[in-house]
Amino acid sequence: MLYLLTNYTFTIQKKINLNIELFIAKRIIKGSTGTSNISGPIVKIAIAAIAIGLAVMIVSVAIVTGFKQEIQNKVVGFGSHIQIMSSNSRYSYETAPIDRNQPFVNTITSVDGVKHIQQFATKAGIIKAGDETQGIVLKGVAEDFNWDFFSKHLEQGNILVIIEKERTNKVLISSYISNLMKLEINSEFEAFFIDEDNKLRPRKLTVGGIYNSGLEEFDKQFVIIDIKHVQKINYWNSNQVSGFEIAIDDFKRIDEVKSNIEKHLGLAITEDGTALTVQSIKERYPQEFDWLELQDINVWVIIIIMVIVAAINMVSSLLILILERTQLIGILKALGSPNWSIRKVFLYNAAYLVAKGLFWGNLFGIGLCLIQYYFHLIPLDPSTYYINTVPVNLNLVHILLLNLGSFSIIVFLLMVPSMIISRISPIKAIQFN
Repeated sequence: MLYLLTNYTFTIQKKINLNIELFIAKRIIKGSTGTSNISGPIVKIAIAAIAIGLAVMIVSVAIVTGFKQEIQNKVVGFGSHIQIMSSNSRYSYETAPIDRNQPFVNTITSVDGVKHIQQFATKAGIIKAGDETQGIVLKGVAEDFNWDFFSKHLEQGNILVIIEKERTNKVLISSYISNLMKLEINSEFEAFFIDEDNKLRPRKLTVGGIYNSGLEEFDKQFVIIDIKHVQKINYWNSNQVSGFEIAIDDFKRIDEVKSNIEKHLGLAITEDGTALTVQSIKERYPQEFDWLELQDINVWVIIIIMVIVAAINMVSSLLILILERTQLIGILKALGSPNWSIRKVFLYNAAYLVAKGLFWGNLFGIGLCLIQYYFHLIPLDPSTYYINTVPVNLNLVHILLLNLGSFSIIVFLLMVPSMIISRISPIKAIQFN
């Protein structure tokens, strides 16, 4: 009779949308059913494990994505996303000239994803100031050059003012070259180049601005100059350049946009019969980008380890909670509650503990990232890591996915230990002490 009455009670509560499992779980959480000293420390350890695990995941993802983004932006700043050059000039700073008046120049921006196109020319050489010498790459830029990157990293002086019919002797050098060669704003120095006849050609230049990208490998090399100097050193006319740089809207689409540009150009041939080639920044500097891709593996390893540790701790905690409330399980079974209903009670309880751990994990993880973002407490060696401080990229989507993924995986894994409830005998459970 009692069993039938209880079944009827559970049927009624479902009809009136009363979630009795959640109600019991809340009472357990509040401690109204009584708790022992056994589960308390274990539950706290489980919550701490989840919090620490999520904090480590947030920090790891923020640092790795920030690191990749920072390096990508800096490498792109020196060479743009995509370059169009003579096929004889690939992977070399000693380039074959092409005509600047190409038919695609005015139409390339119509390609989906293309933001800007600009001409450039490069020339390898050596600069000398006092007793110091340094190998450099002159990067000649014209009036269409986008100065956003160098303006952002400018430390002293001004960016160059390029005028079509006038040539300026001022150049933009890095702080690395400035410190090495002991050069300041308005300092003069000599640069030497080998022309096509293997003759040494000197050039006197003036420091107009000093930048510091933090990417030491590139700061050591690049000196930004008026393109007319490179044209004169190479015996080019005013219409000859090394090629064109193309900036795009989204780095993730770089391969797609490169393919579209190649289709747009078709079989482009210069007047001397040389074919034009399209090259992405990933192809020009493969070592840097392959190294960045390897960082993703480290992140996945950390995430998997942290989720496994958190799940193991929560499984142990759930088993302790079930054993601690064996009598409650026996009473609920005796009253006619089905196994799944009792399992839901403990799964609700466990989900609450997981959510609590995730809350503290978000607080600690995001807090640590914000401290590093604003105060740069952790430095790096630029010669090894290309940047001088640990970068942080806090992305809301990444944080939400980490929380949702961690919560879903841990709660799903808790389904297995909760099955022990179905093996508990009501009579033995009520007598359990």
